[in-house]
Amino acid sequence: VQLQASGGGLVQTGGSLRLSCTASGRTLSAYDINWFRQTPEKEREFVAHSRHGGKITYYADSVRGRFTISRDNAENTVYLQMNSLKPEDTAVYYCAVRTTFNGPYFRMNQYDYWGQGTLVTVSS
Repeated sequence: VQLQASGGGLVQTGGSLRLSCTASGRTLSAYDINWFRQTPEKEREFVAHSRHGGKITYYADSVRGRFTISRDNAENTVYLQMNSLKPEDTAVYYCAVRTTFNGPYFRMNQYDYWGQGTLVTVSS
């Protein structure tokens, strides 16, 4: 699976962005998909999860109620809609896919394929 992440940019506090992660090589609907994020000061952290089939989602406490993960199966794309952005949301955002479902969904080491990352900067 090759993943292409896009949609990052510079936005003011309170603004919105939508990130996209488009896959080639396999159909995303069969797999779990996460968004993670990383800053130079912190380890890569879990942001949002979409269970294979697309009906179950989970979020980190820090983004719940502001971010929404969704899928467009026809486009083989996953989105992360980010609203009410805060400066602490500034990070490089990565999409990731896992093809087996035996371990915790929020752990990085569960994921087999990664996008290249897209930078989100929220100015105060």
